[in-house]
Order: sequence, then structure tokens, then C-alpha cells
Amino acid sequence: MYSLATAYMQILAGLFDIVAVEAHSKASDIVDISPIYDLALDPIYTRPLGLNANFIAGLEMNRYLYGSGATSQDCKRVVEKNRRNARSNELAMNSANPESTSNSPDSISDPLTKNDLAPLADGAAIVVLAAEDAARSLREDPVWIKGTGWASDSPTLETRDWDKATYAELASKQAYQQAKIHDPAREIQFAEVDDTYSYKELQHAEALGLTGKSKAHKMLEQGVFDLGGGLPINPSGGSIGMGHTLEMSGLVRVIELVKQLRGDAGKHQVQGAQTGIALAWRGVPTTSGAAIVLSNK
Repeated sequence: MYSLATAYMQILAGLFDIVAVEAHSKASDIVDISPIYDLALDPIYTRPLGLNANFIAGLEMNRYLYGSGATSQDCKRVVEKNRRNARSNELAMNSANPESTSNSPDSISDPLTKNDLAPLADGAAIVVLAAEDAARSLREDPVWIKGTGWASDSPTLETRDWDKATYAELASKQAYQQAKIHDPAREIQFAEVDDTYSYKELQHAEALGLTGKSKAHKMLEQGVFDLGGGLPINPSGGSIGMGHTLEMSGLVRVIELVKQLRGDAGKHQVQGAQTGIALAWRGVPTTSGAAIVLSNK
């Protein structure tokens, strides 16, 4: 999604009228992704400890659950919801039986289990951005960028906030300011957010201000985040349902936003969708994210 923001700025600067942004994933070529993730760890203080990305995710998940009052059962509900949504999305690869999560815990780093991880997937995506006049001449139903934002929190494990996704708060604050959105819990109708790990969907929903004063896991239990709920989150199935396409994942979230706003989402269409937000996260062990607000009006 950072590349999308770069293209957006190039258009605003008057350098180009039309810019194409491409991303792809060939995750099937990777024999073992763990060592690749490990290279992102601090080489002086963290990597020598023999930790890995999933171990760190387990630590963060444990801290988030403790601080928010959510449980592993709530994370399992996220997985079931997203897999259920994916069964209505023809582009999804992981539309397995949602109930199958109950019988295969496969602990990775307690409380993180194999079910909490979005499975890797191959894919390619292209988004075309255009200046306003060009967009109106190219399509009768353009989707408008209302605001963008990106941010990085502390790069070290010792100095970051483990309770919340500060990077998502900062990125969305910038996007909301540009979009003139003052109450995202009321003004955003749906969201596509990073769910590389199940708990991240809940943490990101709160960081984006979509839950107001409520807790994300409580709203999840009440069905608010379901496809037919008051605030659908990841109606596409997210990365847990569609498959995790690594550096392409952010662009996938944006494309799903566009499909919803054009009424082209098919069986997983959110009725009456006019404004939505997408959030991309760089992944463990980083604290970098980007947000974009789109609207069809």
C-alpha cells in the first residue's frame, strides 16, 4: 500500500495523470519463510536469542489478549468468520470449512496456533490511479481516494507498545484528517484490515477507531463484524480466508474495497457501502502500517 501512496502523491504533484501500481506474490517458491522473517529481527539484541517472528507474534498476542480482555476463543471466531466470508469470494483460496478450526490447534507459540496464521498464497494485483479529470473520462463509476496515511512505530521490541497497534492509530489519524472523518465508528461502513494473525484483526479494528469505546471482541461476539452486521470487517475473507500474499496483501485489501464500493463484490457484497478503510501492516517484527480511505461519492 506504500506504493499506492507514492503513486497518489505523484499525481497530486502533477507529475502524471495516470499511474499503474503492480504487486505480486510467488510464495510457493519459498521453501521455508521463517528464516526470511528472522532476517528482519534486530541483528544485535534480538536475533542472537534465537527468536522468530511467530514467537514474537505469540508474545504480542498474549499481551493483547490480557490487556483487552479477549480470549483465544475470540481469535478463533475471527478465523471462522473470515473463512466463512471467503466461501462467498471467488478469488479466495482458503475457504475451508470454518468449523474445522476447532479440531486442529497445532500450538506454535502459546496462545498462537497454526489456525491463527493466514496461509501463504500466490497472486498478482494491479491498481490504476488517475487524476480527477482523467478518472471521470475513463469510467462512469470511479472510486475516490479521500485520505491516506502511513507510519512506523518503534523498530525495537523493547521500546514498543505491545497492547495496541500504534502505527495503525497514527496512519489512520492522518487518513481520517485528509478525508474529514471525525467519527470513524459512525462514518466508516466497512473495512478491509490486515489479519496476518487472527488477533491482529481485533487489534487493528480498535486502532482504527472502528469500535468507538467498545472492545473489538465484544462487537465480534455480537456479530457486528459479520458480513450482514453493522460494520463488516474483512467481508472478502481477509488474508486468513483469501490467503496471505506477502507484499501484495495491502493492494488486495484496496482492491476488495474498490469492488465493494462499485457493487461488484458478488456474494460477499456489503449493502449500501459508500465509505471504507483499508489497512496494511508490514508484518512481524516491524511496526509499520498504511491506511487508505476510499469512497464512491
